[in-house]
Amino acid sequence: MKLYESGLFFDEMLDGNQPKPHYRSFHRKLGAFSKEQLEEKNQQAQSSFLRQGITFTVYGAQGGTERTMPFDFVPIIIPNKQWAVIEAGMKQRVEALNCFLHDVYHEQIIIQDGVIPKWLVKSNPYYFKEIVGVQIPIDNHIFLAGIDLIRDENGVYRVLEDNLRNPSGMSYVFQNRHVMKEVYPEFFSKHTILSLERQMAFMKKALLAHRPRKLDASADPKAVLLTAGMYNSAYYDHVFLAQQLNIPLVEGRDLIVQGDMVYMKTIYGLEQVDIIYRRIDDDFLDPTVFREDSLLGVANIMAAYKAGNVAILNAVGNGVADDKAIYVYVPDMIRYYLKEEPILENVVTYLLHDDEQRAWVLDHLHELVVKNVSASGGYDMLIGPHASDEDIALFRQKILENPHQYIAQPTIQLSRAPAYQDGRFYPCHVDLRVYVMKGDDIYVLPGGLSRVALKEGSLVVNSSQGGGAKDTWILKEEIQHAKSSSRCTILDGKI
Repeated sequence: MKLYESGLFFDEMLDGNQPKPHYRSFHRKLGAFSKEQLEEKNQQAQSSFLRQGITFTVYGAQGGTERTMPFDFVPIIIPNKQWAVIEAGMKQRVEALNCFLHDVYHEQIIIQDGVIPKWLVKSNPYYFKEIVGVQIPIDNHIFLAGIDLIRDENGVYRVLEDNLRNPSGMSYVFQNRHVMKEVYPEFFSKHTILSLERQMAFMKKALLAHRPRKLDASADPKAVLLTAGMYNSAYYDHVFLAQQLNIPLVEGRDLIVQGDMVYMKTIYGLEQVDIIYRRIDDDFLDPTVFREDSLLGVANIMAAYKAGNVAILNAVGNGVADDKAIYVYVPDMIRYYLKEEPILENVVTYLLHDDEQRAWVLDHLHELVVKNVSASGGYDMLIGPHASDEDIALFRQKILENPHQYIAQPTIQLSRAPAYQDGRFYPCHVDLRVYVMKGDDIYVLPGGLSRVALKEGSLVVNSSQGGGAKDTWILKEEIQHAKSSSRCTILDGKI
């Protein structure tokens, strides 16, 4: 079955017009379907998402905000040897980032040693002086990380972005697999794929590892998932995870703080809460400390957090570590804290507060991608080769007015994979969000969320910008699951 020629871009599935070895079995199965069967199955898959209420919200969209996640049935298949490198790189990166977060909120040795500029940390809007010196359970700031990977034109995996605050999308990983097995069972008959079945147990174990330091050792910790409510863009994600973790889904109005303890309101009275997996941003967490107008958080919850009576996951203030300017220094963090070379490299990044780098970028805006260091979801971003003269002029002015707010990167020739939409196959650019769960050990979810830019020629994979999702298969071979403990030495608050 001929799909298309792989062409100038690195193709996940094809080498020329032939499938790569790890895709051959899938390709043969694909060739057995008629066009009518493919279209019928594709419609069945989309209907399955709609029936289950698998949606996301696009704020400000015309004609309603609720949309189903576009799904493409051609999976991304990764051989186990490639995945072993990705998994090791994920663990290494999250370990170093956690060391950095512990350090900048305690001794700040990395700043004193001049590895990272002091102003870059202290001027970051997500660096909160209120929690400097606060001791948190198991010295772990990152319960769940979502690390975005891309493959360049040579097929080399590179880290595009670190998401350490409230990474979303994990529910889609599980639902993509469910729909694939339901609609396309033929594809699984000759593929042995790493299972997702036990991953929620790993996540629950990591969650409960963050028992507050003041909780009695004999007591079982009580955990909840704190949501902003049904109008939040990732509400389906919140509902799914709360159900799978078997913990209550609560809103701020369901919690109350008394005597520096957090309680959940129930029909039987107040019930103490020990661990809060929060899916609301820092700014809205506590109106007595952050935004006074917040109706989403819980008054005085930060006092309970500082007193060691409740764990908040991910930790407050993580945003200082996933800032797009701090991202440049993650390889240095790995060398500094872990005494290792990075397993996965960054994308080349230009810091626009530097006069020389800024001057070069301004002369080459038509070739580059420019991003707001605080934005996400594909917003406030310039893709130079696809931009109009007016857009380039606008971003030139933005950079000149506020150079610290932007970074620039080369326009990476993102790898492509086949997608089936509107009755035909065509190549689309893809990336991969890998989920890393950290408690006493580190677990990496096998595969993660493959995101696809379904608009032909587009490089933007975000669902809010027309992107969709694919199932991600890790071919199963003999694999060792060794425990991973913290490798940055922390003694009495010092690294």
